[in-house]
Amino acid sequence: MKVVILSLACALAAQMSFADQVTLKNGDRVTGAIVKKDGNNLTIKSDLMGTVTIPWDQVTDIKSDKPLSVVLAGQTAATATAQKTKKPEVIQATIGESNGQITLSTPQGTPQSVAPATISTIRDTAEETAYERLLNPGLLQLWTGTVTVGLAGTAGNAVTSSFTTAATATRTTTHDTSSIYFNAVKSSATVNGVNSDTAQAIRGGWKYARNFDGRFDVSAFNDWAYDRFQDLDLRFVVGGGLGYKAWKAKRGTLDLTGGFDYDRDKFSPTAPAVPFSRTAGEVFYGDDFTYKMTGATNITQSARMFNNLSISGAYRANFDLAANTKISKWLTWNLAFGDHYLSDPVNGLKPNDLLYTTGIGVTFGK
Repeated sequence: MKVVILSLACALAAQMSFADQVTLKNGDRVTGAIVKKDGNNLTIKSDLMGTVTIPWDQVTDIKSDKPLSVVLAGQTAATATAQKTKKPEVIQATIGESNGQITLSTPQGTPQSVAPATISTIRDTAEETAYERLLNPGLLQLWTGTVTVGLAGTAGNAVTSSFTTAATATRTTTHDTSSIYFNAVKSSATVNGVNSDTAQAIRGGWKYARNFDGRFDVSAFNDWAYDRFQDLDLRFVVGGGLGYKAWKAKRGTLDLTGGFDYDRDKFSPTAPAVPFSRTAGEVFYGDDFTYKMTGATNITQSARMFNNLSISGAYRANFDLAANTKISKWLTWNLAFGDHYLSDPVNGLKPNDLLYTTGIGVTFGK
């Protein structure tokens, strides 16, 4: 029995001796595997406590048993870009601390001692691989998204059918974000042998945003829309503006945006009215909000106000809300709602057009 206990104790001691350790100002010690230092926080994965995030200024002692990727202050991505290098200089070294200094030990060179404040970034192998993948990806790489299809119908005294589809895709790198979207609905009803369409609308578009200075971005976008029951053959909008990241946390983000766009609408009202087009410059402003409600459910919300610069008092307003719940690794249940308002519709038609879709979605990308 003593031999067994001694063996277990030795195994535990050996495991601890080959684990990363972080000591805090209050005397607590966290043992596990250092994942990354990003900003002012250090992340370590512990067998007992799971993933732990620690303020960097509370760390008094740190030790790693394997080489980590370390970037020193002054070698950020922005600095590397200014110096026309592909990425910041990365030091592969084990980490130790002595007399308040961080000691970086590389296999080839002599140990280097630096102040804790000069440590800009720390990444383990997985984090470094993920980071490098974002630096110079191909145009078709890094896309993630969901394709959703929904069907509904009745049979009997009334025969109805509805078909909805939606698709979203996003590509995010260290310096820019690209996104595309598409959604459509078509429904019809047959009552007493008479068939008629009850809804038919399509919306889509793309957006590209270039990030700079951490919280700001400059963007360009293009939106398209068709709505049979608004007599809208085509709405074509192209524009651009500036964005500001007002809030960013582990669970979500809030971005504010504003700018200018060009809008061209082509309408085909019911005879005897004749088709016509309207063009105008617009100033727009709004927000984009994302929030992780649970481990499986995310919501996204987007709102835009478009004020017409050619016709006083005329405007458009778009509000879109979506939620997706993960069912499995690649399967989701999705719900989307959109309210697009036009202050001066054709022939007294209603100014509001609602489009809501729900269905099972398939995710792609990683």
